[in-house]
Amino acid sequence: MPIIVDEVVISVEAGNQATTGNSGTGLTAADRQSMVQECVEIVLEILKQKGER
Repeated sequence: MPIIVDEVVISVEAGNQATTGNSGTGLTAADRQSMVQECVEIVLEILKQKGER
């Protein structure tokens, strides 16, 4: 019997520190943007694969 996922929950916590260019993680704004883009691509690929089933 296949498992069907009805809901995907993604939580994000944002604060004013991110707008200053350094949120204490040691990452530059470009590094964070690159990481976000990579995560989005991975999520979209997973969703595409689930839609093909």
